[in-house]
Amino acid sequence: MIELEVKGADGTKVEDIEVSEGLLGEDFHNDLLYRAVRAYRNNGRKGTASTKSRAEVAGSNRKPWRQKGTGRARVGSRASPLWRSGGVIFGPKPKEYQMDLPRKMKRKALASALSTRYDEGNLCVVDGLEFDSPKTKRALTLLASLELPKDTLIICSQVEDDWKLRKSFSNIPTANCISTSQANVYEVLKHEGILLTKGALTDLEERIVGRAAKV
Repeated sequence: MIELEVKGADGTKVEDIEVSEGLLGEDFHNDLLYRAVRAYRNNGRKGTASTKSRAEVAGSNRKPWRQKGTGRARVGSRASPLWRSGGVIFGPKPKEYQMDLPRKMKRKALASALSTRYDEGNLCVVDGLEFDSPKTKRALTLLASLELPKDTLIICSQVEDDWKLRKSFSNIPTANCISTSQANVYEVLKHEGILLTKGALTDLEERIVGRAAKV
């Protein structure tokens, strides 16, 4: 078990919580993290880029001029790739980029990414995040109190997730606020700091390890 310190919004210690090593004690797996990031980015691709070959270009297939005797280069069709508005040689066609990883690999990769940020000292847990109204200034003050950089990923539980919280961090270009259902390896590795609420920590532990954190 790992003993983790839970802080308040002002940066003071509130309590200690025990977290399974399966969540924050995982080793760094370079190949597994590479696979997870690659799958995430590939799944975000639409794959709709398309060009027309010379066979698909609209227009007449009539030979522009006779083969010999004009002094000009021989041309078989106006759809030739050498001509303006002609076809494209080996151009892109709609393609499926979707990749899938086994569920166990996804969970282990996420645990490895979170453990990496914890080992670096860039992971912090707060007892809760409540915003009565969207306030970017308060969001910046919160990050400063917790000694976290502006480049921080804020992960809250689905119960705590609301538009006021997201809006408060949306004006910080390098910060991002997501719920535990959206937590993924790419976002964790993309940001320098990780801010978890106590509820998010419980959700992630249930999702990855299969048990809740103990106080």
